Amino acid sequence: MSDTDTIRTTATGTLLTREARAAGRRGAPAWLRPGAWLSTVITFVIAAILWQIVALANPYVIPALNDIGASLVEDAGMYWANFLTTLLEVVVGAASGILAGFLVAVVMAEFRIIERAVMPLVVIVMVTPIVAIAPALVVAFGFGMVPKFIVTALVVFFPMLVNALAGLRDVDPRALDVFHTLHASRWETFRELRLPGSLPYVFAGLRIALPMAVVGAAVAEFVAAGQQAGLGSLVTTSAAQANLAVTWGAITLLALLGVLLIVLLAVVRKRVLWWSDGDVNAR
Repeated sequence: MSDTDTIRTTATGTLLTREARAAGRRGAPAWLRPGAWLSTVITFVIAAILWQIVALANPYVIPALNDIGASLVEDAGMYWANFLTTLLEVVVGAASGILAGFLVAVVMAEFRIIERAVMPLVVIVMVTPIVAIAPALVVAFGFGMVPKFIVTALVVFFPMLVNALAGLRDVDPRALDVFHTLHASRWETFRELRLPGSLPYVFAGLRIALPMAVVGAAVAEFVAAGQQAGLGSLVTTSAAQANLAVTWGAITLLALLGVLLIVLLAVVRKRVLWWSDGDVNAR
């Protein structure tokens, strides 16, 4: 073998080795790569240390993390019961608001006269402070769960409506011309073209709406009189009693509920939009 052949063989082997290593790195799950989680872990550790320092220096302002953890463990039954109440409000309210927002978006996308007639009213309702609407809903629907469902639904309705409407209208004109040429019905155009094309926008709306549903449920429990249950009610009652550990324990569970919804949405989006690598917000 000549020196030239030896050099070529060595170079080829080195290149193959590098490609194999790169393929191995690409094939590893994202959560196993330190770059995917290390910076987040460091940030949380720093935040926890700073929290502890401030808590130890100001025990009447915020509780120490160990006190919050002890409260969550010792009163797990109380937290769990209130967590389930808030979860019910989020699920029912968010499902109602998301479904209503999407259906109204479909009607507006198909009939522009409906949009011109209804959208001003929707905007007026959305800019009205929800804390002002909640007591009126209690008067209208009683002291049960219904006012809390409505408040949560109202909070998620608008972002779902706006994103779904944008997605339903963001149709490739050339594809639409093809459907018109084939004499496709309005339903066929919606089912085969508008609906699949709107899904990235719908999931973008869900990414906004679901965390807001947790906020809406908590606000509803703050301001809607009646049944004193749920994490929001637990925050208000424990804060009134200056029980900081319980207050921040309830706040922690509210945050975890929001994170859980976002994670579940990401999993579902990856399954449904397997064909979409990009993000609609990046367009």
